[in-house]
Amino acid sequence: MSALPVNDPFSLFDAWFAEARTSEPNDSNAMALATATADGHPSVRMVLLKEHGPDGFVFYTNAHSRKGEEIRANPRAALLFHWKSLRRQIRIEGTLEEVSPDQADAYFHSRNRVSQLGSAASDQSRPLHERSDYLQRVEQLAERYPEGDIPRPAHWTGFRLIPAAMEFWLDRPNRLHDRRRFSRSGDGWASSLLYP
Repeated sequence: MSALPVNDPFSLFDAWFAEARTSEPNDSNAMALATATADGHPSVRMVLLKEHGPDGFVFYTNAHSRKGEEIRANPRAALLFHWKSLRRQIRIEGTLEEVSPDQADAYFHSRNRVSQLGSAASDQSRPLHERSDYLQRVEQLAERYPEGDIPRPAHWTGFRLIPAAMEFWLDRPNRLHDRRRFSRSGDGWASSLLYP
């Protein structure tokens, strides 16, 4: 990993992500999102990265879901990308901020109609008596909005993780792996190797 950038984790992320997009068979943008309640009870689930750059890593969700409530109560989180085909991982830690309503609208309306209906009809993470109840809600919304976009529910939004640390892990034979950790330092980044 010594030939890779040592002061720009975003260039390194871009390079690895570009490779993953060509080698991973499904959802190269899938990432584990770890959140915790205000008193520190953790939970983790898979979400999809929808935007990324030096300002952070964006995903979308129902803010009334378990993860949304945890984010609002404790806006610190961690992400993990694991690309098994490349034998690489990236861990990212930082704080979360909500995207603007305009940004949430733009992404929500870029989704296909059925996805819009499904998100608008879902009380994500809440108990569901019968699957047919959910499907009926989807049908009712489709009848209510027979054409065009579905209005984005106010609680359906996006969050941006602003990284404070990023760690890159590269598999090597006999578990002699390479690890490099980047930490914010002033306006830039400091990096160091870690023992595997």
